[in-house]
Amino acid sequence: MEMDATGVSRGEWIFHEEFDRTFSYLSDQKKILGFNPFCHSVEPTSIENVYKWHFRVTDPQNNPFDVVFYVEQSDELLVQLPEHIQCTDPGELTDEMIALYTVGKKIGWRHYPIEGQIEDPGNYLFEGKAFGELYLHPMIESRTRVHFDLRIDVRFILYPAFRIIPEQIIRSMTNAGMSFIMQSATNKMFHCISKDFGNQVMKV
Repeated sequence: MEMDATGVSRGEWIFHEEFDRTFSYLSDQKKILGFNPFCHSVEPTSIENVYKWHFRVTDPQNNPFDVVFYVEQSDELLVQLPEHIQCTDPGELTDEMIALYTVGKKIGWRHYPIEGQIEDPGNYLFEGKAFGELYLHPMIESRTRVHFDLRIDVRFILYPAFRIIPEQIIRSMTNAGMSFIMQSATNKMFHCISKDFGNQVMKV
């Protein structure tokens, strides 16, 4: 029996590094996901700004469980206008206004649908969907605050031994377990990034 599961990871960190370098660093998927203990590889595809993530974990029967994600990355400026400026069309903003009122940047990840068969359940290969938003804001003393909100969706095959458990219960258990693993992996990843900056880590 197939089952869908969702894992989430949310939080806020302060990196002791100036804004532009932090943004450039976090935009490098291959570099930052290299710190994730479950990430096997990250490779660009022939599609602009679309990457293939390959994650590998071990299932309860000690089989390698591979999940492939195709992820499109985007970035945008975060502009906060004062109340006295009314603007409903971002295209009307001048370069001077953007420079004056930019308060940060956002890195976005979203699932990119790929044509063709990806999954091979017989060989424990599944396709996942990844979504994420990282909001970066400059701070004083060359620091950068990063708020992140990440989500993955995975469909997998439920082992016969678990099928006696009501589906709602096993789904809740699976989602909670995935979220715990994701949060732990994200915390480890950000710890490693902070150490790579050569500065003290600070979790908010």
